[in-house]
Amino acid sequence: MDAVKKSLISLHFTIVLLGGTALFSRLVPLSASDITLMRSIFACIALFGFLTLSKQTIRLASKKDYMVAIGLGILMALHWVSYFAAMQFASISVGMIALFTFPVITVLIEPFFEKTRLVWQDMVSAVTVIVGVYLIVPETSLENDITLGVVIGIASALLYAFRNLLHRKHFKHYSGAKAMAWQTLVIAVLLLPIGSTEISAAPISAWLMLLLLGTVFTALPHALIAASLRHLRAKTFSLIACMQPFYGVVLAVLLLGEQPTWGTLLGGLLITSASVYETLNTHKIHRQAAKEHAKQC
Repeated sequence: MDAVKKSLISLHFTIVLLGGTALFSRLVPLSASDITLMRSIFACIALFGFLTLSKQTIRLASKKDYMVAIGLGILMALHWVSYFAAMQFASISVGMIALFTFPVITVLIEPFFEKTRLVWQDMVSAVTVIVGVYLIVPETSLENDITLGVVIGIASALLYAFRNLLHRKHFKHYSGAKAMAWQTLVIAVLLLPIGSTEISAAPISAWLMLLLLGTVFTALPHALIAASLRHLRAKTFSLIACMQPFYGVVLAVLLLGEQPTWGTLLGGLLITSASVYETLNTHKIHRQAAKEHAKQC
């Protein structure tokens, strides 16, 4: 089997693992912040261990990069907490779909970070996402747990979009494993003071689940992503990453017995389709910009 095929299989496996993180919102009997705290601690240990074993430098290049890492870690902490909270209030299916509004949100806020402009197709994508969200939401009242879960999920998507844009602008010169190692360290330090006593009282099964979440479902995917990108284009990675809500929903159905409604599935199809379109369009725009820059040089 050639390197490209191996990388594709590895990448799909990676996205399945990332989609599987959603299951732990139901499998671990702790609050979203406690799950995030322990996830970050175990992931941090595993990622720094991976960097050491692979003989990569652990230190960042400048004081500015340490400040950026702190900012990204804060955004990631808020994103992870709201990510698990969304699924605890609603369901894994609804929470995953709400989160994947982030590619379209990214396009809408990107002009504030980079020299890009919105086109009419972006507005169509935004409307498509709004329709998809409307199909998922059972009623407009926040007293409904599913509606509240959708709102929290979209807030998580907004945080993730901001984090990704800042990462791309200021931190992309580091590998995924190294970038996440420092961000998980910030998350752990940030959440440690507010960790509840329920963590120490959790059963051994919960601790094993948290260990699994932090290592196999968090640290391992970020190490595999770096290896996959050696043989695959960024566009391929982004498109396969759009499969994450699909894998997450399938795992929730098979392992937890969730039964998403037809409205949820249709809304998810619309949101995912808009995400795929924006992913393709973004890479097209960047490729055209690179060609124009090459001509000017």
